[in-house]
Amino acid sequence: MFLLAVLLSALCSTIYGCPTIITRSQWGARPYNCRSSMSTPVPYIIVHHTEGAACTTQSSCISQMKSIQNLHMNTNGWCDIGYSFLVGEDGNVYEGRGWTAVGAHAPNYNSKSIGISVIGSYTNRNPNTLAQNAVKSLIACAVSKGYARSNYVLKGHRNVTATDCPGNTFYNLLKTWPQFQA
Repeated sequence: MFLLAVLLSALCSTIYGCPTIITRSQWGARPYNCRSSMSTPVPYIIVHHTEGAACTTQSSCISQMKSIQNLHMNTNGWCDIGYSFLVGEDGNVYEGRGWTAVGAHAPNYNSKSIGISVIGSYTNRNPNTLAQNAVKSLIACAVSKGYARSNYVLKGHRNVTATDCPGNTFYNLLKTWPQFQA
């Protein structure tokens, strides 16, 4: 049954072009304090992990989204959650700053990249198939809708700043994906 769900999710994403995106209002995001527009299409897609607990249900992912936004705004002092989008192991994509707002996820790349973070820690394991497929589908969606260049460069967070993000195991997988460049 799980395999059937994965296949149907991949098929739907292929046919319709974009994965399910849970909007800010659907997950109960706080209002942002400021916002800068970003020119699109962007040349880079930067992949992260949140380095916290993973989530496998929409309700647990929504709880994680609120915690991450609170951390970014209350502790880091940012205007909003730092990432453009986050992906849960429930297979959903959660809107962060979205397609056209400058992020706070990768110094020197924030204004020219879409930042996608998978919720969880992926140092010793990969995100599940649902999450991997959602990330790939979101990237394809970004290209098809003109938010990312067709010749975008895919990078792990560690390729643009000193960090172990997106975790060693996930990073090794990411290196095998199309258009990856260290």
